[in-house]
Amino acid sequence: MAKRETLRWTIDELARRAETTTRNVRNYQTQGLVPGPTMVGRTGYYDEGHLGRLRLIAQLQGQGFSLAGIAELLNAWEQGRSLADLLGFEEILTAPWSTERPEFMTPQELLEMFPESVDDPALAIRAIELGLIVPQDDGFLVPSPSLLRTGAELAAVGVPLAATQDALAALRDDMNRVAARLVGLFERYIWKPYVEAGMPADRLPEITDALRRTRPLAAISVHAVLARAMARATAASTAASAVANAAYAAERGSASTAQEVS
Repeated sequence: MAKRETLRWTIDELARRAETTTRNVRNYQTQGLVPGPTMVGRTGYYDEGHLGRLRLIAQLQGQGFSLAGIAELLNAWEQGRSLADLLGFEEILTAPWSTERPEFMTPQELLEMFPESVDDPALAIRAIELGLIVPQDDGFLVPSPSLLRTGAELAAVGVPLAATQDALAALRDDMNRVAARLVGLFERYIWKPYVEAGMPADRLPEITDALRRTRPLAAISVHAVLARAMARATAASTAASAVANAAYAAERGSASTAQEVS
């Protein structure tokens, strides 16, 4: 497998990707939570390892760990196991769930894709609120181009853009609950027993392997359940009922014709 090109960012770019501030990054470095940058001339550059560490810190803070506690945890792991074990866990824990790359679009391109928004600026505001587009200096960043194009396809076949946005908001809430439920399984049955055991460093590879194996199961489970739910919903739809009624009527008509002929 080809070696992946190392990504390098300035501290401002790193902070933006980690959804934190440059002040926090520097503070974490001062406390020894995040390693320093690679210096190229007078500019410091950061990579995916730094980003993974920042995301891990944010997740541990969300679970109630203080910065002092996180530092103690990281030190214990690094002393008990190799740094490679710790970085392997961080990499899997913080790995992106999608390989989709954001795209940049001009206002004109968006208007051509969604002409309905020309007469209703509120639709563009709602798209920003939903995170579908992010204003930039000379256009918009689209975090999920496939999601935006899905909306365009629905609009093209006659679904109002406002209705599509409402459906997306509801779907996002549904998926947040699904994600929380699936993460909760790992938290309750794998992570919590590990924490209660004192987070022994020699078990970190075992926890990392469990995390690696359970990650793809989330998408597989959601896809399988959604497919079955869509099949049931489609079968129960008014369109399916209309088709069934039409088929039944056609069958009765054919039977009557046959009887008349005979």
